[in-house]
Amino acid sequence: MGDPGPLGRFGEHGGRYVPESLVGACREVEEAFREAWADPAFRGQLAGLLATHVGRPTPLTPALRLSAELGSTLLLKREDLAHTGSHKINNVLGQALLAKRMGKTRLVAETGAGQHGVATATAAALFGLGATVFMGERDIERQALNVFRMRMLGAEVVPVRTGSRTLKDATSEAMRHWVGVVDEAMYCMGSVLGPSPYPWMVREFQRVIGDEARRQCATELRAAVPDYVVACVGGGSNAAGTFAGFVDTPARLIGVEAAGGAGAADGTSGVLHGTRSMFLQDENGQVTEAHSIAAGLDYPGIGPEHVHLRDLGRARYVTVSDAEVIEAVMRLARTEGIVAALESAHAVAWVLRGELPAGSTVLITLSGRGDKDISTLRELV
Repeated sequence: MGDPGPLGRFGEHGGRYVPESLVGACREVEEAFREAWADPAFRGQLAGLLATHVGRPTPLTPALRLSAELGSTLLLKREDLAHTGSHKINNVLGQALLAKRMGKTRLVAETGAGQHGVATATAAALFGLGATVFMGERDIERQALNVFRMRMLGAEVVPVRTGSRTLKDATSEAMRHWVGVVDEAMYCMGSVLGPSPYPWMVREFQRVIGDEARRQCATELRAAVPDYVVACVGGGSNAAGTFAGFVDTPARLIGVEAAGGAGAADGTSGVLHGTRSMFLQDENGQVTEAHSIAAGLDYPGIGPEHVHLRDLGRARYVTVSDAEVIEAVMRLARTEGIVAALESAHAVAWVLRGELPAGSTVLITLSGRGDKDISTLRELV
């Protein structure tokens, strides 16, 4: 999981498929990121913020009761304990710092579950930047708490009423808006999606998850690395960050998608939101609607580097149903006292299937906490 080079490609996927009006903006972001990522002062400032503002390193929590029930050793990487309640803040702080370095005064973002929007609003408030967050009307309804949090932090939340009114459409509208404000604003992408350099840049900002977990597993496990590393995947930023810490080890990498939004499992190669990757498409190449109980995974595709890892055989991508996810949320809550986000519960759900060999050691990234999903769960359980 290295530098994709000037073409921004991971094997056959990735790249930069944008209108001419955004080519220069993407190149500006790439040049600024390459310069900043090579600058010890920039990385030191980001590391300081991750420690003092986010609360890193996040803990590695042994799931003792669940481990005993399953006959395996489960370790939970607790991104739910990061400031704002998810892994999204790691990436957003990096992009916000980069925006300041570039002289930008505003952030433009998309959000599904609202966690990326909350993180963007948080970073904007911290750095004195404006923030405009596009969110599907359907997601605004099911994630009302996060909408209130964004507005409380000073962000403008723009409802998107086109298409499925979910994450795909919010991303489309946010990128259209960016075209008109490139001089003053930076697009703050929430996942390992979009035109180059975003898939690579977002993965590098999220790499802190995997690097921390690698060090923590070395002290917890006799073999130093787990047998399995499991994370939920929509676009796939928490999984990309986690996998980056273990890609050079014998650990088996497992990305868990929603059954109704499985780009790796059910998609075909195509272009959406500036990148070539795997997307749910009909016979005419039109992107079809995804479905997931988790708003953050309600996206019809997956990041291009995940496709590359799959094609190389280095990572495996599986799916779970909404019913399995609900069961996983409840079981984790009642055995470990942890209410996970519906997105994170996809990873837990796959482990609960019981397909792993007895005695396996498993690292699960809990990408976020479930406060935002309580109203959804209350109607279903």
